[in-house]
Amino acid sequence: MVPILVSTAAADCVFEVKMSSQEDGLFEPVCSSPAQLRGVLETFVGLDATSPIDLDAWEAGRYSPTPTIIEAARALYGGHSVEEISRSDADATNLAVTSETLGTIIENARLNREKVVCFVTGVPGAGKTLVGLNIANSHRHESDSYSVFLSGNGPLVSVLCEALTRDKVAQAAAKGGDKKKKSSVKSEVKAFIQNVHHFRDECLLDDEKPPVEHVALFDEAQRAWNVKQTASFMKRKKGRADFNISEPEFLISCMDRHRDWAVVVCLVGGGQEINTGEAGISEWLDAIKRAFPDWHVYISPQLNDREYAAGKALERLKGHTRLYLRQELHLGVSLRSFRAENVSKLVKEILDQEFHDARSTLSSIDGRYPIVITRNIAAAKDWVRHKARGTERYGLIVSSQAERLKPHAIHVRAPIDPIHWFLDPKSDTRSSYYMEDVATEFHIQGLELDWACVAWDADFRFTNAGWEHWSFRGNRWNRIRKAERQTYLKNAYRVLLTRARQGMVIVVPTGDQLDRTRDPAYYDATYDCLKKIGFPEI
Repeated sequence: MVPILVSTAAADCVFEVKMSSQEDGLFEPVCSSPAQLRGVLETFVGLDATSPIDLDAWEAGRYSPTPTIIEAARALYGGHSVEEISRSDADATNLAVTSETLGTIIENARLNREKVVCFVTGVPGAGKTLVGLNIANSHRHESDSYSVFLSGNGPLVSVLCEALTRDKVAQAAAKGGDKKKKSSVKSEVKAFIQNVHHFRDECLLDDEKPPVEHVALFDEAQRAWNVKQTASFMKRKKGRADFNISEPEFLISCMDRHRDWAVVVCLVGGGQEINTGEAGISEWLDAIKRAFPDWHVYISPQLNDREYAAGKALERLKGHTRLYLRQELHLGVSLRSFRAENVSKLVKEILDQEFHDARSTLSSIDGRYPIVITRNIAAAKDWVRHKARGTERYGLIVSSQAERLKPHAIHVRAPIDPIHWFLDPKSDTRSSYYMEDVATEFHIQGLELDWACVAWDADFRFTNAGWEHWSFRGNRWNRIRKAERQTYLKNAYRVLLTRARQGMVIVVPTGDQLDRTRDPAYYDATYDCLKKIGFPEI
């Protein structure tokens, strides 16, 4: 593949035949004047291709890149369908099927005046958020089925709202005429995408009035608060000392205020709970069993999988007379890692200590999705800079517990602005490209990078006993013994290791024998574990 830039007013120049440093059949761009174009073409036509091109397949092929969630949100908000912006190969058709299934369920609920809750499951990067945005957008202008996309993920909401706002303001400016004010555009966008806590607070203002939306889509529904966390917040922040129900039960009760029909769609990620007080999907199921027996429930059979932690609650729900299993509500293929759909499977096997399976999965990924390891942070940064082309976004991501990376100028406590980090260009020091500010699992969950540099600290370390969980407090590491907190830390690394769309480098520092908080023994076993799985070193 040879990109050629013809500058129509340029004089002749010396052009260079230079293969990309990644040696993947793509040449560096060639500059040409109009008079030189024939010579440029003749030069490259004479070169032998690395493999023959099937002309029929080339003619019939369709350029169908997988968009980032930010690009996808922009396209959907601009009027495109999910089919138009997603891959069309066999593995990815489930995205359209899931959207169509949800659309049918919503329409039937409206026609039959029913109340319905749906659970959509999916592996990391499978497109759960994209499905939610698609459904919310498709009902955006229909007053009788007005819908809203809700998320408790503050960075995701902020970044998506800002991206859509910037895009719409820029489009209005490009068309000329009256320029749209950013504040008014942002208000429009916030009616489409909201923080779930804003939605909750609106419903608190009037205990009887139903929300304007008939369809509410909750992204990362497993992160909704349990009774203890919700009651504590209500008492401290809202002056409601008598509040004694979980966030899932309250959110369903808000939609239950509609006298005719309502639909709640829960988008559920397996192994994605990363913070104190997150109830997991079992609380949604318990709330339905306990307080909403008349609601119809559509679930993905994959809720039985252990990473969704819904087994016992699902067993109790089996007596529910309006329970329906739908395989179409599971997204089993990662679209984020569009070069290798098995990356999320590989990460799960590593975290579950299924190393034999991990070696097999890694060999199936081959070179389509490069994953390398190193002990040198500078080398890791150079690797992602070298791999990324054009505007492909890269950045440095770490666990929020990675307190002992400070000697490497990685400070997890330093605040970042996700809007600048995810949206601003290479020239902005606040952007991810500079790799000075780092994002943690809380900033990046639900979002993504093209190339990720993952720095691995001693908080989650491998030993002879398996993975161990540690927290740095004061001047020393403390063992995490609570099962709940262990799960949060494990899931933090699951999030970090599944953020890259095209490839990643994992850097495990060497530690320092003169620093007892960075004993090399804390790091060496983790690196050796990754090395034995088969990751190449740089």
